[in-house]
Amino acid sequence: MSADESLTKAEELLARLEATRAELEKLSEDGAGSPDRAIELLGELAELAKAVEEELERAQRAAETDA
Repeated sequence: MSADESLTKAEELLARLEATRAELEKLSEDGAGSPDRAIELLGELAELAKAVEEELERAQRAAETDA
């Protein structure tokens, strides 16, 4: 996978991360949000953040290989 492809995937993951964060924020503002759903969303945020980090590392390795 090229550096550009990894960066594109990282951007897509960041968009998903932001959407999940916004859902969590909305849940907390509603006041009637489910604690179980909040925990689920926090888990998703952690997984997405890790995936973004992995893609950025992959992009960096690809860029170093191409250099």
